[in-house]
Amino acid sequence: MARTARASGVRAALRGLTTRGRSFLAAGLTAAVCAFVFGQAALLQVGVLLAVLPLAAAALLVRTRYRVASGRRLSPHRAAAGQEARVHLRLDNVSRVPTGLLLLEDRVPYVLGPRPRFVLDRVEPRGFREVSYRVRSDLRGRYPLGPLQLRLSDPFGMCELTRAFSAADVLTVVPQVQDLPPVRLPGESTGQGDSNSHTLALAGDDDVIPREYRHGDDLRRVHWKSTARYGELMVRREEQPLQARATVLLDTREAAHRGSGPASSFEWAVSCAASVSVDLVQRGYRTRLLTDTGFSVPDPGASGGASAAESVGTLLDALAVVEHSDGGTLARAEEVLRLGGEGLLVAVVGELDEEQAERLARLRRRTGGAVALLLDTGTWAGLRHLLPETGDEQLTARVTRLRESGWTVLPVRAGDSLPALWRAADRTQNTTVPYRDEVGA
Repeated sequence: MARTARASGVRAALRGLTTRGRSFLAAGLTAAVCAFVFGQAALLQVGVLLAVLPLAAAALLVRTRYRVASGRRLSPHRAAAGQEARVHLRLDNVSRVPTGLLLLEDRVPYVLGPRPRFVLDRVEPRGFREVSYRVRSDLRGRYPLGPLQLRLSDPFGMCELTRAFSAADVLTVVPQVQDLPPVRLPGESTGQGDSNSHTLALAGDDDVIPREYRHGDDLRRVHWKSTARYGELMVRREEQPLQARATVLLDTREAAHRGSGPASSFEWAVSCAASVSVDLVQRGYRTRLLTDTGFSVPDPGASGGASAAESVGTLLDALAVVEHSDGGTLARAEEVLRLGGEGLLVAVVGELDEEQAERLARLRRRTGGAVALLLDTGTWAGLRHLLPETGDEQLTARVTRLRESGWTVLPVRAGDSLPALWRAADRTQNTTVPYRDEVGA
């Protein structure tokens, strides 16, 4: 078995010969043959020297027993599209002998940039070296980083052996998030802590079911009617703090969007959904993300124990990998909202036909408030100038139908500013945004 391992090491070393090493070996063998043919002893010595040098370098690398450990740290782990992230690499020499020349190469997807390479001259025993590089992507997604590859090389550059670590990390590139202005949304309560009794079941978690008396409970909380009914002391449960709920509906239908790449209407819609979700979470809403396919990402804070930052991270991670769907309707999303669509509904939708506009209009009846950002996708594809009157009439009809159902509708054109559009959703202004208004232009 040891003989097999040695043979495998020799083959690996021969495969690791560089162009220089192969050239020296070929020149040495050629010189040796010529010396044998022409009877030149001096030439034979030169040939042997040239051939032995790369073989000796390969044998030296095979017998080298470096023990090194690596680590990787991302800053940040979650970067916005177009934002740079820095990757920090650390290499520790845990052996008792110094290393030779080391070449580091980290595997990086092409979309993040070229593969970073570093040369470390010598690492002393128990020492370490730290290097870093930057990555950047304009496209959302989850990108693997690593594993780190380590190349050992002799001082003459005759042979290189590659070793790879097993550890890898993932960089999540999330949509761009814009800061939205503070507005009073439809269906929102009148102030901090204010609520009406009839909206309690929709906006909060008030539990009025009595429970058994426990030692230490305040006797003033005894519920006498329930005590008489059950024959033992029953007390009222403490009311849980109220927290509003919201659903952000994202239309991912491929047929409903135009354009390609970061400048497409779909990417604008994803960024809009991310900005609105983050804004709602920061304002105290229990926010869930819903797509036309029925895929739902609940707010982890709904189960308790999750902070606002964790809720934002969960929503952004889901939006980082969301893709086009091949569906043609919003029926699956409608089913999910029918089962539990209380609270505020914010819909970011693309092109709608008459049937889909009617379906979306009906969803308003099951929610406390509804805001629709209706994308004029023809402006993203540059097609509006071909049939301007027909496109305007269709969009105006959809906007009118939704507003008649109680929706606050914000028509969106390519190049519009989301913060300006969001400001127009303020219910205290009592204004509507016409299709050709230059708000956000």
